[in-house]
Amino acid sequence: MTDIMNSPAVKQVMKQPGHVSADGAAQAQGEQPIRAAVVRAAELARDAESNARTRQHAKGKMTARERLGLLLDTGSFEEIGRFRGGDINGGKAGSAVITGFGDVYGRKIAVYAQDFSVRGGTLGRAEGEKICHLMDMALDLKVPIVAIVDSGGARIQEGVAALTQYGHIFRKTCDASGFVPQISLILGPCAGGAVYCPALTDLIVMTKENSDMFVTGPDVVKAATGETISMNDLGGGLVHSTKSGVAHYLGEDEADAIDYARTVLAYLPSNSDAQPPMYAYAATRADRETAKRLTDIVPDNDRQPYDVLDVIRCIVDYGEFVQVHELFATSAVVGFASIDGRPIGVVANQPNVRAGILDVDASEKVARFVRLCDSFNLPVITLVDTPGYKPGADQEHAGIIRRGAKVIYAYANAQVPMVTVVLRKAFGGAYIVMGSKAIGADMNFAWPSSQIAVLGATGAVNIIHRKDFVKAKEAGEDVDALRAKLAAEYERTTVNANLSLEMGEIDAMIDPEQTRQAIAESLRLLADKKRVRRTTKHHGNQPL
Repeated sequence: MTDIMNSPAVKQVMKQPGHVSADGAAQAQGEQPIRAAVVRAAELARDAESNARTRQHAKGKMTARERLGLLLDTGSFEEIGRFRGGDINGGKAGSAVITGFGDVYGRKIAVYAQDFSVRGGTLGRAEGEKICHLMDMALDLKVPIVAIVDSGGARIQEGVAALTQYGHIFRKTCDASGFVPQISLILGPCAGGAVYCPALTDLIVMTKENSDMFVTGPDVVKAATGETISMNDLGGGLVHSTKSGVAHYLGEDEADAIDYARTVLAYLPSNSDAQPPMYAYAATRADRETAKRLTDIVPDNDRQPYDVLDVIRCIVDYGEFVQVHELFATSAVVGFASIDGRPIGVVANQPNVRAGILDVDASEKVARFVRLCDSFNLPVITLVDTPGYKPGADQEHAGIIRRGAKVIYAYANAQVPMVTVVLRKAFGGAYIVMGSKAIGADMNFAWPSSQIAVLGATGAVNIIHRKDFVKAKEAGEDVDALRAKLAAEYERTTVNANLSLEMGEIDAMIDPEQTRQAIAESLRLLADKKRVRRTTKHHGNQPL
């Protein structure tokens, strides 16, 4: 870090008792004079960090600067406005937020870290102006923005002036949305209107301890509803990772959360005008052995579950897959990986959880991730094995129509390369929305055991042959045997990929062990795919 506070001359003077003769001491050594005010500033900075360590470590938390040290490549941090909002003569080192730029794996990012040791990390005019200035610079430089949140919210003493700063940050976050990646690390409290700053970003990372988000705290909840609830149960990391879906990753601790942010940034480009970084990858004999494992992962019995993660790890480079929303809506799986060194987004149904069915939460999970990938030029690979949308009054009343439509909107509007592989079942509307060619996918493949139809065989014959079953029952015939016979015939003639192949909705039938190769070849073919603006509309009215 380039900083006068770290200069050898300042450090030397600070070692001397008193510092009154700092100018003279520096000149006696033939160095550039150091004014007492500079040394005073250095002292304040040193004391502020010492105070921060005392206060934060007692709570099991890192200081803002320690967090920055973990996030950024060693020695890469360039601070912006270190003493802005401070009063050096009055003994105040600076504001409750640290802003600047640094590198993550050699690539520039903008970052701000709220400092809870200064006025509880609250946001006032000075803090808001620092953050907005940083974001303006980030947009000009076209680099990602990472926010490290640890704050008591708006500074009450400044009233509406503090609230106004949140409005400015909201607007700039919206300006940055889809232009540069934005990641929020919640490493302390985040309450009230402050929660909408991270909510507007691409990814939110929380921790199991000391990480809370809520619009109204436990005291307000109790006063309004009579309900007694702890901060952790109301808005802790586990709650938002499993129930609300607000958090995209739950870190074991601060170090784990920060490492996840670094990992995700490695898959994303710096901005929407750039392509994701490419990484070196050399195929080995082990790849062929891994590909062969795909033959045995998916059971022949379409009612038998399996873990789609096993399929994904056999397809992607080194078996490395970084999940997003791992603990939320687990009947769907989304995350980042690479194929032949090129970062991709993976969307898959999870047969291990309710047969991979699409419900309201899984729909929103898939839709949002596809939109993220499309924003930042990551190809979308979709692995399909789903019986359809989840039926039931609870789903209808929860808005499965409105929320399920989000998946359609996401795929239909995406213009990145899209490759889909049907692993086993693809029934009804779920077949269409999960990256079908009709909705916009570029290349579509199916495994030989795949089943593509409006309904499964049993469900279909129950509708088609309903009257025949009534007649058979009246005639004293074995209805179950008749149903099994008709279902077998329907499955042989209709519940397969043949019709989709004949229509061109499936480009090729492939063996499971050919999956990685087929995807890689498709991505090479689609590498030069261009975005097309077909109308002059401002934007679509996405189902929300």
